[in-house]
Amino acid sequence: MTSAPPIFRLALTGALLVFAVGAAAQQEETPRPDKAAPPVIGQNTTPYDQRLIRLAEILGSVHYLRNLCLKGGEDTWRRSTQELIEKETANEPQRRDRLTAAFNRGYRTFASVYTTCTEPATLAEQRYRAEGATLASEIVARFGN
Repeated sequence: MTSAPPIFRLALTGALLVFAVGAAAQQEETPRPDKAAPPVIGQNTTPYDQRLIRLAEILGSVHYLRNLCLKGGEDTWRRSTQELIEKETANEPQRRDRLTAAFNRGYRTFASVYTTCTEPATLAEQRYRAEGATLASEIVARFGN
């Protein structure tokens, strides 16, 4: 296995810390963005791309739901994802496009379901943060140094 760049490890560790705050256990089914399409053979990919794509979808979902339910809104999740994508896909526009599309897919999936903050929307946001925390720690444990 190749080791992940230190910047990637740092970004995922930071994401893990952010995800872990207030994460709740999963109990009910919530809408889930469609599975991401597998990367095209011959394009630059990493062994963790599918997990990273799912993490981007989760970040898009959390970004939408947090802004739906917070009075002041926040841009933390979008900015964190943008930084992660920029660091992870430097000089790789196709990977950047796939990760950006995954974030947008996660955002749009919940935008099509929730138009007001409800208890299920709050629960979905908590579940997605928990899933994101688990996924981020799995990526770091398996592909980090």
